Amino acid sequence: MRTNSKRKQFVRKQRAHRIRARLATTADRPRLSVERTLKHIRGQIIDHAGTVLVAIADTHVKQNKLSGVALAAATGKLLAEKAKAKKIDAVVFDKGRYAYHGRVKAFADGAREGGLIL
Repeated sequence: MRTNSKRKQFVRKQRAHRIRARLATTADRPRLSVERTLKHIRGQIIDHAGTVLVAIADTHVKQNKLSGVALAAATGKLLAEKAKAKKIDAVVFDKGRYAYHGRVKAFADGAREGGLIL
């Protein structure tokens, strides 16, 4: 029998796999994957082959006074600007194992505000 922490890791990985399996990524619409930790939030735009096209973390945002939801929104907006520079207009949002709420939702809204079509 698995220990409790091993079971939690397994369930999280299964949830992310289940979400990712339903995404319809194409050459025209790469995947925008988000990763959230207790302190930070990161985003990557990944093509169909698995190559990272654009990556951003909240540590790249220059505004020191932001935190939480506001920082996640600013990070999403910065990612959208970098994607626009590489001529990426539309992506499929991959929330992974996280609920679409709080910082994850703010990240997606920031990317939309920056001009990406999710």
